[in-house]
Amino acid sequence: MTLAAFMNPQPLLLIQIPCLNEAETLPTTLAALPRQIPGIASVSVLVIDDGSTDGTAEVARAHGVQFIVRHPQRRGLAAAFESGLQAALAAGADIIVNTDGDNQYPGEEIPNLVRPILDGQADLVVGDRKPGFNPEFSWSKRLLQRVGSWVVAQAAGTPVPDATSGFRAYTRDAALRLQLFTRYTYTLETLIQASKKGLRVAHVQVNVNPVKRPSRLMRSQWEYVKRSAATILRIYAIYEPLRTFGVLSLPFILVGLGLLGRFAVLYLLGYLGEGVARLLQSVFIGGTSLIIGILILMFGVLADLIAANRRLTEETLYRIKRLELSRERDSRARQGVG
Repeated sequence: MTLAAFMNPQPLLLIQIPCLNEAETLPTTLAALPRQIPGIASVSVLVIDDGSTDGTAEVARAHGVQFIVRHPQRRGLAAAFESGLQAALAAGADIIVNTDGDNQYPGEEIPNLVRPILDGQADLVVGDRKPGFNPEFSWSKRLLQRVGSWVVAQAAGTPVPDATSGFRAYTRDAALRLQLFTRYTYTLETLIQASKKGLRVAHVQVNVNPVKRPSRLMRSQWEYVKRSAATILRIYAIYEPLRTFGVLSLPFILVGLGLLGRFAVLYLLGYLGEGVARLLQSVFIGGTSLIIGILILMFGVLADLIAANRRLTEETLYRIKRLELSRERDSRARQGVG
């Protein structure tokens, strides 16, 4: 489905800002946001307060933010992002831009970020911070960003220059299709999902403001690597179960076939003689390994069948959500006319 088929001639843009104790930097972030963009009918702002204790929601309200969503307690970045998408869709947004409350991403970059969507070239646009060359990052962090983006690109099957960038723009259709399974971060999961669901992903190079505080998501590089690797493996297993379990089963099958094959060749050629008992342990180990490999492969087949049902469920859920939002939009239009 093209963007024009599911969006107003002059689309509505909503900028969502997930926040956790950003009362100090939020005013600067809000002041830098554009209020008018060529090709956009109106620009609104949504702040998601993820259990802040410093009055972030009050600051947002004092600065004229139109929409505010509050979590009574901290639920994590992925949950805040998901709450933002739901609220943005309910508000009638045609394009949703996600940015940070710490003013890392300059507001003046938003028109460039949404341009591929307005031109009908993308469903999801990622702001590329060029993290592998950012002088503010340590050499280890630059290396980690490069390796991480490469791994995500392999899992997604599409080039990903900056996998962890949270500066993104989504069409309404893309936002409706995305389903979050992890609670840690949305950046990696949504990229892999978008690729597997056939959404068009574009990347736009953007400038960034100097970092003013350490990341609250990445407390340590090792923790981030562990959680990110688990996220990538889980999402890849969800969307490519047969390939995932097939790769996992391959070492067991090869070891089993190798040991059993060695025994069979030696036995048939008569090299064992009465010493056949010496290799019974290899037979037991090889047989066990082969059985384990076959079982893992069977799990992959079953998971692939389940994945087919999941795709049907996701498509049904997408159509239901689209229908509900269309009805809400029609209802608001009738009330406005009345």
